[in-house]
Amino acid sequence: MDAIHLKILASATILAALAGCVNPTPHLDSEFGLAVNAAKAQQTINPDASKNADPVAGIEGQAAKDSIERYYDSFQKPPPTFTIINSGGGVGAGGGR
Repeated sequence: MDAIHLKILASATILAALAGCVNPTPHLDSEFGLAVNAAKAQQTINPDASKNADPVAGIEGQAAKDSIERYYDSFQKPPPTFTIINSGGGVGAGGGR
């Protein structure tokens, strides 16, 4: 290859590399995240819930405390497991008449 062809090839390579730096999707990038924000807005029952200063009316204090303690204890002491004894009978078992 002569010098002119090498210069043309080098110029074309540089231009091709620089073309990769151009943002080809300005419209898509400007709307990035809109679908997620729309989905969150549609799933929010009351967007002003944090502005409500009224106390929650519900379960009595001692019952709530006992309920929470039982919940925490369920992770400390899981319920006992049991063994299922398979006697071989039931659906699909051999035993003809």
